[in-house]
Amino acid sequence: MSINMLNEMINNRIRRQIEDLKDKRNAVILAHVYQRKEVQEIADYIGDSLDLSRKAMDTKADVIVFCGVKFMAETAAILNPDKIVILPDNEAGCTLADMAPVENLKSTKRRYPNIPVVSYVNSTAEVKAESDICCTSANAVDVVNSLDDDKVLFLPDKNLGSWVAEQTKKQIITWDGYCYVHEENITVEKIEKKKRMHPSAKTIVHPECHESVRKLADFIGGTGDLRRHVKQDEATEFIVGTEDGIIHALKKENPDKIFCPVGTICTGMKRINLEKVMLSLERMKYRVYVPEDIRSKSRIALIEMLKASKTETHKI
Repeated sequence: MSINMLNEMINNRIRRQIEDLKDKRNAVILAHVYQRKEVQEIADYIGDSLDLSRKAMDTKADVIVFCGVKFMAETAAILNPDKIVILPDNEAGCTLADMAPVENLKSTKRRYPNIPVVSYVNSTAEVKAESDICCTSANAVDVVNSLDDDKVLFLPDKNLGSWVAEQTKKQIITWDGYCYVHEENITVEKIEKKKRMHPSAKTIVHPECHESVRKLADFIGGTGDLRRHVKQDEATEFIVGTEDGIIHALKKENPDKIFCPVGTICTGMKRINLEKVMLSLERMKYRVYVPEDIRSKSRIALIEMLKASKTETHKI
């Protein structure tokens, strides 16, 4: 028996155990589109942060297994205080969220009094609690435009902030944070090389990419927007400028199209695997708690975000 066959036998056994445990716990598995292929395959729903925030609120499950990074699981816990939210790997973090410590935000707010704070959902619960409204890459422009003020403080991603600034008349004060997956690993040189290799392909990129990369794109959007765009576009080949995990969903939804990833992964997203999902359900760990004083404040910013945009969730 080959190693691949043995691994598949083991994975099949784990999948069956996961299904049994889901029934026992009355659990639902939510997975971000950057997760490993095998994790996406066992999820009840996959999507971007906005999709999954909505699904977390809609589910009748008692337990939410969130296959993503910590700020996502925190968001689910904030919106669902009556449910148990577990994160299969307690070290699945986001370096972008870490670039905006809440104490730094508090001092910045003192420098810019009376200016609304828009925090990207890629932030800690404490930062959300200090914000007027949250946003995702899918609804960031709508959120900013929904505010009456002419000036906003936008954090923590400077590239997403600059992209929003290109599409609004409001003054955007950006934070000096970035996603290393998009800022450091998706470069002009890599995109241009892919374009030479695939001259007929269209280029789609995430707005967390640097402005110089965005200028090379045929379409810019969050992960949910990229999926919807590919379905609607008549092109048959795409260069994809975001985390490679999205390729699995794109291929599944568009089997007749060709996708060329730039080649970048998020180590935080890739920490979760099938075994960790199984163990999280078996041992009910790692449960995500958000203190009530933080939860109640951050929930206001998240609810305002959810009012700002409506989008589809993708059943797998």
